[in-house]
Amino acid sequence: MDVAPRHRSGIDPGLVPAVLWTRAYLSHCATTAATSDLTIALRREDGTASLFHTRVLAPGVDDAATYLHVERTVKFLLWSRGASDILLCGPEAAQLALRLQADYSSAGCRAFDADFFRKVFERPLTFQAIDTSGLPVASAAPLPLGRNLDGCRIGFDLGGSDRKCAALIDGQVVFSEEVKWDPYFQSDPAYHLAGIRHSLDLAARHLPRVDAIGGSSAGVYVNNKVRVSSLFRGITDAGIFDSQVRDIFLGLAKSYGVPFEVLNDGDVTALAGSMSLGRNAVLGVAMGTSVAAGYVDTAGNLTNWLSELAFVPVDYRQDGPADEWSADRGCAVQYFSQQGVGRLLPLAGIDLPALMRLPEQLEELQKLLLAGDPRAQQVYEAIGIALGYAIAHFASFYEMSCLLIMGRVTSGQGGTIIIEQARMVLRDEFPELRIDLVVPAEKDKRHGQAIAAASLPAFSR
Repeated sequence: MDVAPRHRSGIDPGLVPAVLWTRAYLSHCATTAATSDLTIALRREDGTASLFHTRVLAPGVDDAATYLHVERTVKFLLWSRGASDILLCGPEAAQLALRLQADYSSAGCRAFDADFFRKVFERPLTFQAIDTSGLPVASAAPLPLGRNLDGCRIGFDLGGSDRKCAALIDGQVVFSEEVKWDPYFQSDPAYHLAGIRHSLDLAARHLPRVDAIGGSSAGVYVNNKVRVSSLFRGITDAGIFDSQVRDIFLGLAKSYGVPFEVLNDGDVTALAGSMSLGRNAVLGVAMGTSVAAGYVDTAGNLTNWLSELAFVPVDYRQDGPADEWSADRGCAVQYFSQQGVGRLLPLAGIDLPALMRLPEQLEELQKLLLAGDPRAQQVYEAIGIALGYAIAHFASFYEMSCLLIMGRVTSGQGGTIIIEQARMVLRDEFPELRIDLVVPAEKDKRHGQAIAAASLPAFSR
């Protein structure tokens, strides 16, 4: 596809924005004979389903481009919406389904994705060609959680480099604390449990009683059960995970004896933004250790969508950066997280000790920016340009009027540069989009996530 971005980073000029590549492919479809419609349906066990409509070229015209378009679109849908059954409806659906099933298998090039979704939905991914009569009706299941601020509550947020807790009385924060920890590669779940208990007990000491506890954490949680979470990626023994990790929050709920809810940190980010801004149709993106995301729909509800945007493809170049966990190329985590910062630093000529951890690398970048180092400016500009194109791509999958941007990568002056560059890309390349880019107020940065998390459970007095 002929892709020529109007904006290129000086240190990462090879970016092939997914949105521009997709538009070029669909433009090719519009001017080529015998193209056809393709509907991709994601069917979930709870009876809900998502439908996505696109077009594909006729066989033999450019089969490589067609498969790239379909596979990258399917991957985005899987990680944004989530499902175990993927149905394809169109004249070329049978061959596409066969190839996708091979790739998204334990022996395929998307084995990481296949294993992830098997854990989330407790069944293998399946790809099936169907006719129009087999298409499900598009539907979602709003989650009746959040916006409860009465009583004495604890809110917590578990990140990859720190954990936060807050104590609230009728919605007012009376205590908050942040503690550094390193959960990613800890192989003993006792480390995680002790850390979480420590934070909860810290907050509880500042309350006359505890009526409810709500939390946010990286990963996928269903009814407070851990399905998959990067926080526990160091626990590779399946038996230990099943016996000591999967029900870790159920055990905490039982020990504290109060209503207890845990959600993905991205969902709580979006909820926090919706609550503080008084707006709906909000996509929240937190650029921290990874990329956390969540979505509040046009009615103000959280949904049963997955919104694990760390692994969605945003760059279609063949030699794009590979994620160290999934091994896929061009995924958002390599652009909008501390991993992305670590990747860009040497491209900007900033050499740091090989053993320096990513949070410390980010701190060094922030120091260089404050000192006026132009190399640091280039790193943040590269992130902002990539973000602008990614937002336009997100808009093809989410109905949103507002993008809430937060996380350590966006702290300070660097965050201002990121947003300025992203706005410039949107203004110049996508003037038809009306999406406000919003950074939380300082109060919301400190307490917004904890307040939203604490508001998750309801209770009866």
